Amino acid sequence: MKKTITGTLIIMLSLVLVLLFYSFEKEDSRFKNSAAGYDIVQKWELPEELNEVSAIEWIGDQKVAAVQDEDGIIFIYDLDSGKIEKEISFGSGGDYEGLSISEGTAYVLRSDGTVFEIKDYTGQDPEVSPLKTNLSEIKDIDVEGLSLDKANNRLLLAVKEDKQDKKARGVYTYDLKQRKSNGQPVFRIKLSDPVLKGKAKGKFNPSEIEIHPKTGDYYILDAKNLRLVIAGKDGQPKSVQPLNKSDFSQPEGLTFTPDGTLYISNEAGDGPANILQISLN
Repeated sequence: MKKTITGTLIIMLSLVLVLLFYSFEKEDSRFKNSAAGYDIVQKWELPEELNEVSAIEWIGDQKVAAVQDEDGIIFIYDLDSGKIEKEISFGSGGDYEGLSISEGTAYVLRSDGTVFEIKDYTGQDPEVSPLKTNLSEIKDIDVEGLSLDKANNRLLLAVKEDKQDKKARGVYTYDLKQRKSNGQPVFRIKLSDPVLKGKAKGKFNPSEIEIHPKTGDYYILDAKNLRLVIAGKDGQPKSVQPLNKSDFSQPEGLTFTPDGTLYISNEAGDGPANILQISLN
């Protein structure tokens, strides 16, 4: 009788261990990516309209605004329902790469350096005005990063490609009060910076820039070389977080909630486009 009870207990214990093993195996990717330096807390697969998603912006109430690099449309995506709630047309087709929003006004960056200011962007009749930056006058340039620097009432524009500057990538400003841009970058990140090491040493192609709401550090996505570069308030790189290809097909959008929660969007690759909630370790 004792042998039977012991055998039964061993079998039950084995079953519990097997169930625990598979429960951890099926757990979300935060348990699989910790060794990479980040956890994926949650994932949202986007509809086909956002296959080419190029920028996202947190607007509160579990909603994210997004643009894609083909149509002049701002999409409002609801994270709770997993659906596009609204589409706002602001212009014709173009290579739109950046998005920032503040107090009812949206700013959309086109890759040639032109920024579209859209006042009352959720209203019935949004007012659209192109803002000519000095970057729009430079040939052979590709501008993809856009961020609103609220503390200084200005826009930050990060250059992805610049055939005239082969040693660094500049971040430029557009003053929203004076309605003009500065001809010189507010800071430059040298391609030879020792922080930019690894396989992509000597390369740097910013696809998005954002300011951390708590630390004031600059977070700069590099979709081409699959990494997230964190720079201090002086614009100098402090650290680099590599991104795995299996998680990030083409990371081009980045945004923070006011408490510092990080979201990164990916264009469609082997699977649908997506938005990932990321926790950096």
